[in-house]
Amino acid sequence: MNAAVQHIHGAEAPTRIHHYINGQRVAGEHCDLGKVFNPATGRQTGELPMGDAGVVDAAVRAARAAFPAWAATPPVRRAKVMFKLRELIESNADALAAQLTAEHGKTHSDALGEVARGLEVVEFACGIPHLLKGEFTENVGSAIDACSVRQPLGVVAGITPFNFPAMVPLWMFPIAIACGNCFVLKPSERDPSASLVLADWLKQAGLPDGVFNVVHGDKRAVDAILEHPQIDAVSFVGSTPIAKYIYETGTRHGKRVQALGGAKNHMVVMPDADLDQAADALMGAGYGSAGERCMAISVAVAVGDEVADKLIAKLAPRVQALKVGPGGEDVDMGPLITGLHRDRVRGYVETGVDEGADLVVDGRAVKVEGHEEGFFLGGCLFDKVQPGMRIYKEEIFGPVLQIMRVDSYEEALARINAHEYGNGTALFTRDGDAARDFVQRVQVGMVGINVPIPVPAAFHSFGGWKASLFGDHHVYGPEGVRFYTKLKAVTSRWPTSIRAGAQFVMPTNG
Repeated sequence: MNAAVQHIHGAEAPTRIHHYINGQRVAGEHCDLGKVFNPATGRQTGELPMGDAGVVDAAVRAARAAFPAWAATPPVRRAKVMFKLRELIESNADALAAQLTAEHGKTHSDALGEVARGLEVVEFACGIPHLLKGEFTENVGSAIDACSVRQPLGVVAGITPFNFPAMVPLWMFPIAIACGNCFVLKPSERDPSASLVLADWLKQAGLPDGVFNVVHGDKRAVDAILEHPQIDAVSFVGSTPIAKYIYETGTRHGKRVQALGGAKNHMVVMPDADLDQAADALMGAGYGSAGERCMAISVAVAVGDEVADKLIAKLAPRVQALKVGPGGEDVDMGPLITGLHRDRVRGYVETGVDEGADLVVDGRAVKVEGHEEGFFLGGCLFDKVQPGMRIYKEEIFGPVLQIMRVDSYEEALARINAHEYGNGTALFTRDGDAARDFVQRVQVGMVGINVPIPVPAAFHSFGGWKASLFGDHHVYGPEGVRFYTKLKAVTSRWPTSIRAGAQFVMPTNG
């Protein structure tokens, strides 16, 4: 029985989880062991080898050896691997979602949504023959032609977070591999098994050994990736302090880096908005996946006290009624990822009370019968949150929604633009002029108009502004192709019978 199936069925003995190097599962016998838990029960389900520089080097050497042949593989043949991977993910989505629920704790329906959004990027990567087409100009000068082509970087790495253990890796490696690179994935040590499921499917899809590798670990593995001289680029999604560290360390070692950081996403509710629609949006965007989403709405900015009062009246009973329980059951919200993180979120709620915010709904005392050791926290709702409060300034990453009251649209816009983070935002209104102005002036990377979680489709690109992104490239879509390739410009002239002799001036067109 493999690790995924054992976790799903709740095997008593912790399952040994493996690295994946050069097409084989590797036990990591001399590695320290970390613990993997089922968040709904609080019980350990896995033991994880924590890779060091030696394990990372083994993965890189396998990837580097596979790179020349894979880079020389025609893009149309690379695309066939992506088509097969798409088929495997689509056919086995339910099993992958069950694996996500077992280690992350999110509801099964939410996990299926995660798989679907990752699958979109695989579908985008299937078009790589078109996406890698270069440009050509005939006769840029007399009998001189010019072209530009995009070529793979080499070995690239992805360091991914716990909240989307399948989707975020799928935002990275399909495009990187389709572009001709080889990939080393360092998934979160909290829910690592989905990465091995994907590795198995890639091999079934026909990917050569060494092109995709998985190394588990903590900061030692991360630092080994950032410092390894044969890793050419690093993609990261996580908190802002770590994103900054990844960017600064990786670039200092000569790597191309995209590092997506934290968020504090605002949703502005205008007086003319459909408040029932806005309340529905806030429930899903604030409490879906227990708030453990970088695109979760954590602050609702109500323009006017009347809007705020009506929103509170609509939201409070619904937050109190949230069904909290194991993600495999018929519930609205599963547990948080670890007991430590649950306690951290509880601490923020206590801080908000101490700072003077009005705690309308307090979910700290929620208990789930039969799962008393699980990492559960009920939905919390604050009103009258002020800009100077820690709960407003910092990313909580839990089921805590805050209502901030402002007097005008301009004040709402100013609050968003003044915030450290600029990941996602939304405006709910019927006013087209206000919507157009908001899109133009808000200092945020992803904007929704009457859409609470504006995650771009796979053929666009995902990324924030300000402290939510370090680096020049957003992830997946056209930006992903640009990140995982380098541009080569070629100017060519073939000898003719007319010899002009040596020329000592800068060549010009014409």
